[in-house]
Amino acid sequence: MKISQALLDEVVAHALEDPGNEVCGLIAVADDGQRTATGVLRATNIHASPMKFEIDPMELLALHNQIEEQGQVLGAIYHSHVRSPPYPSQTDVNFARSWPGIEWLIVGLAAGEEPETRSYLIDVDSAAIEEVPIGVKPG
Repeated sequence: MKISQALLDEVVAHALEDPGNEVCGLIAVADDGQRTATGVLRATNIHASPMKFEIDPMELLALHNQIEEQGQVLGAIYHSHVRSPPYPSQTDVNFARSWPGIEWLIVGLAAGEEPETRSYLIDVDSAAIEEVPIGVKPG
């Protein structure tokens, strides 16, 4: 996925607003084969928990519909890890089964460190985790 620095900053800012709980949201991408991010859509973690996130199914549907109505597609689901590096947990892997082909952008907020972002593709059949580059563009 290619994403502007401004949109990536939005994701990190969301994570820093509630550093004690995982935050989450969606990233829309242009439906042009380039996978260029066009927007960040914040969601609510219904658990308000430092250990897991979940988006209410009705909110998730509304956000997904909003993306499609704008002629875009879902490119990534993002969330934060409040105590660990940005690497998918087993909970993330299990959740990814419902979203094949979608990137998982994770913001790590390990204590005392600067926020770190990484993105992954999770193969739903083998549960293989592949880090994919985040193509950050100026602007």
